Amino acid sequence: MSRKPIMAGNWKMYKTPAETHAFFEAFKPLVRDAEHCEIIICPPFPNLHAAVEETKGSNITIGAQNLHWGREGAVTGEVSGHMLQAVGCSSVIIAHSERRQYFGETEPDVVRKAQAALEYGLTPIVCVGERLEEREGNRTEAVLGEQFDGGLAPLTPEQFAKLVIAYEPVWAIGTGKTATPEMAADAHRFIRARAAAKFGDALARGVRILYGGSVKPDNVKKLMAEEDIDGALVGGASLDPVTFAAVVKY
Repeated sequence: MSRKPIMAGNWKMYKTPAETHAFFEAFKPLVRDAEHCEIIICPPFPNLHAAVEETKGSNITIGAQNLHWGREGAVTGEVSGHMLQAVGCSSVIIAHSERRQYFGETEPDVVRKAQAALEYGLTPIVCVGERLEEREGNRTEAVLGEQFDGGLAPLTPEQFAKLVIAYEPVWAIGTGKTATPEMAADAHRFIRARAAAKFGDALARGVRILYGGSVKPDNVKKLMAEEDIDGALVGGASLDPVTFAAVVKY
């Protein structure tokens, strides 16, 4: 089964609506002919409307960086899948390592958020990955196994079939360190094997697993050459239209 790559940009807490308009004016012509992959940009909440407007009729879709599992309610500061759907999002990042690290998100949160995203027609991009001390302690597979078993295994096969996984070695985010393509591919193979054991070979072969960890124009080609790497979740390099276009067109 051929899996269509996804090149996703996570803007984190950067850009205003005006800067969002300017980005897409420069970015859209650069990737207009990119049919080999899906292109997703995930701006901060205040920029979602501007991003959706800018990308109407283009080959770019818009995702959010987080969501709450409720539809609505007295949950100050949160945003629901219902609202993201209404503004025009088509996907949402769940449990990025920064959400886990700074806001205490847990595997049960992953399950609830993924289910809520799917309920509103959003593709969950579920992040997993190990910290530096876990990598150095030879616990990478143990950590990935715990994250899979806690956050993904409780989903139904129908739900699992609709999500995307992003492997992000936390020690390689914003540090300038990158997992070698071989290290990344090993982790992707482990995740896919875990998926096969739980959901069967067909669903495991179909799920797209993105690599996220200091992806840049100069390393994306080697990463994408690995059979089990189905795209990238790009942080800093997605903020510049020319740089991200080079990543998209690896």
